[in-house]
Amino acid sequence: MTVADGSDLWLRRFHPAADAPVRLVCFPHAGGSASFYFPVSAALADGCDVTALQYPGRQDRRHEPNVDDIGVLADRIAAVLEPLFDRPVVFFGHSMGAVLAFEVTRRLQERGHKPALLFASGRRAPSTRREENVHQRDDDGIVAEMKSMSGTDAQVLGDEELLRMVLPAIRSDYRAIETYGPVEATVDCPITALTGDDDPKTTVAEAEQWRAHTTAAFDIQVFRGGHFFLSPRAAEVLAAIREALRGAVAVG
Repeated sequence: MTVADGSDLWLRRFHPAADAPVRLVCFPHAGGSASFYFPVSAALADGCDVTALQYPGRQDRRHEPNVDDIGVLADRIAAVLEPLFDRPVVFFGHSMGAVLAFEVTRRLQERGHKPALLFASGRRAPSTRREENVHQRDDDGIVAEMKSMSGTDAQVLGDEELLRMVLPAIRSDYRAIETYGPVEATVDCPITALTGDDDPKTTVAEAEQWRAHTTAAFDIQVFRGGHFFLSPRAAEVLAAIREALRGAVAVG
């Protein structure tokens, strides 16, 4: 892929594995960045090309305009990811990233591509809706929300200057996800929902409703923990991903 296709802006490969038989594409949460998936890349680098998305408005893209609409963001990402389907691909999205991965899948299947599996982690199904207004709060209110979710680096939360720098991107992400849906659409690839049993943002019942959004197989795995159960349950989550990757290679 070349600079001309824009992939250099969107895609991060921390441990490049160009010859790997399968790809894992990771979609960050609201306020998150590609680096959140560095540990996943390190753990799977021996047999998988792990690619993490970098949304505009953060880290090395901080000078670019934020995108506060899931549909617009999905359109742009689908165009970037289309060339990656020269081998089996698995999508993994957490929180806002789960919805974004779903919407990108919808767009790609119209072009004849689909992931071998979509992991929808830490997010209720697109057909469910809660009235949420984090994006309308003042800066202190957004910071309080971030602290309550435990998904932001404590170093960032403790650095006032750095925090003020990243808040516009975080507010934009919250606006995108809080104004999304409800959506009743389906995709024709398998979906595995992952959720924490103590997640204040997603009940197990709400995660279960992802079943209605696929015409293929569905599975749900419940882990002990809150919204960011991924960190304390990393070994278990990685095991689930490895199994999916092996399955994708076998089918592919």
